[in-house]
Amino acid sequence: MRGSWTARLLPWAVGLATGVLALGPALGRGFVLRYDMVFVPEPSVEAALAGADGFPRAIPSDVVVAALSALVPSDLVQSALLLAIFVLGTAGAARLALRLLRDRGPLGPGTAVAAVAAGVAYVWNPFVAERLLLGQWAVLLGYAGLPWVVAATARLADRTPGRGLAGLVCALIPAAIGGFSSVLISALTVGPVALWNRGPAVTRWWSRAGVFVSALVLVSLPWLVPSLTGGAVTDPLGVEAFAPRSDTPFGELGSLFVLGGVWNAGAVPPGYGEPVTALLRLVLCVSALAAWAYWMWRRDRPVIGAGVSAGAAAGFAVALLGVVGSGRALTAGLIGLWPGFGPLRDAQLYVAPFGLLQALGFAFAVSCLAGAAHTPVWRAGAGAFAALLPVVVLPGLAWGAGGRMAPVDYPDEWHGVQAEVAADDVPGSVVVLPWNAYRGLDWSGETVVSLDPATKLFDRRTLWNDDLSVGTADGGTVVVGGEDQLAREAAEVLDPDPETGLPRGEELADGLGGLGARYVLVSTPVDNGFWYEGQGFEVAREGAELTLLRVPEARVKADKPGITGLEVTGGLVTVVAIIWSVARSGSSLVLQCPGPKLGRSTRKESPK
Repeated sequence: MRGSWTARLLPWAVGLATGVLALGPALGRGFVLRYDMVFVPEPSVEAALAGADGFPRAIPSDVVVAALSALVPSDLVQSALLLAIFVLGTAGAARLALRLLRDRGPLGPGTAVAAVAAGVAYVWNPFVAERLLLGQWAVLLGYAGLPWVVAATARLADRTPGRGLAGLVCALIPAAIGGFSSVLISALTVGPVALWNRGPAVTRWWSRAGVFVSALVLVSLPWLVPSLTGGAVTDPLGVEAFAPRSDTPFGELGSLFVLGGVWNAGAVPPGYGEPVTALLRLVLCVSALAAWAYWMWRRDRPVIGAGVSAGAAAGFAVALLGVVGSGRALTAGLIGLWPGFGPLRDAQLYVAPFGLLQALGFAFAVSCLAGAAHTPVWRAGAGAFAALLPVVVLPGLAWGAGGRMAPVDYPDEWHGVQAEVAADDVPGSVVVLPWNAYRGLDWSGETVVSLDPATKLFDRRTLWNDDLSVGTADGGTVVVGGEDQLAREAAEVLDPDPETGLPRGEELADGLGGLGARYVLVSTPVDNGFWYEGQGFEVAREGAELTLLRVPEARVKADKPGITGLEVTGGLVTVVAIIWSVARSGSSLVLQCPGPKLGRSTRKESPK
């Protein structure tokens, strides 16, 4: 089995099949627009690099999408990235489990099925389903790369620092695309693995720690540099708004244990939380955790077991901070002291390491089940049944969450305003109205809530309301303040109506032009134009759904947008480091083996 092409290709084939089953119609032509997931035709690299004030959360992912869209249509880029989540995640978890099970005896069909079961369990769970429906594809891409990062970190014990750094940077590519949340989750998951290795090692723990930190810094520079130099602020109210919520009958704690509990009720897959499926899901998770604990108690326990356990426990502890009032108060206090603690607001995000632990424990349980069968037929049948259990207990993820992720086409009006703005060589930003972050899009016949696509449509900076209104369980609303200082200044000029989001201010063209705005796009039907008449705008384009207003060139006080030399240097360093890592490690992410022989007798990796 070890050298067969069947064993090598099986995890990738299963990952592909799992992705097709999960995404279904989302892989068709057109754009899937849902909450934070907004892809647009012909995105601009320049606009992605310009970003906005505050934490540059989307810079790495937006730049990658724009760069790939220069080669192939952007809707195909979206489909490929969504499919990569399932393929990379399944293959990485399966191949990692296969190597951890290797020490228990000769590899056979039962072991291969157990490894595949780990891959399926890793990507078919409430965490992936809810984050996908929330539109956080970049975070999920980093989640898919976790098993690869764990394996590359385990290899640091048996590699020289230079080769270890190359392999780790290569494995961190999905997290680098995902941005700061993905990198933080990777650090939390595999930091203990880098420090704690009970097997023989060529390098000391401090050397491994230095390599690990260096790799994290290298892949983080595109968002780390502007974060440190941009004077970003974070609203502590987000701790309450993004606190885990109960989406099962087991309360917040039980929901987190089964990898659910996302803060947005609209991101729950169909049928999830029903008593029967929730109970089956709970039994599955308890069994996986019990199997992992038993495996850790055995003499043939994996050498990375203690590190993975510590990372999962730390992540679950962070998630629990959002459950209790004292934990939320602590997190809010930390954010008040330093905005860098802002990523801790979305506490449920940090159950991701626990998801990997459960997947590996599930592999061990399936391996024991298959090994107890008396005949090859029963062994294969028992293993295949167990491998399908994650799908059975969460059917709501299948086929684009029951059609919720159906793609749509942008109306011609959107292409028209995009071309109109692109043809203008006068610099200046675009103000997006109504002054609300999210829209109810009905292009496909049913309302789809998503971030306004106009925020990513143009080849220049956009100003939009990045405040976020979140409903609470008691029927109230928590408004989490945005981070873009220039957007707050624009709001003062606009004086938007809370009901309609349209401006009530006076002399808008002068006020917005003074902030460097060249265009105002109203991405909603306008019954009458009384609010912009006499405000000094030129009407550039009018349509049934969109109205594009132009600020006269004489009133625009804007320079050519650009990024600082420090930010350019940081991005170039990251790109060069990734290219070097691929060449130095002698492989790409998808071709490299996710781990050496992880047994206690291993000292050196076999040459490739």
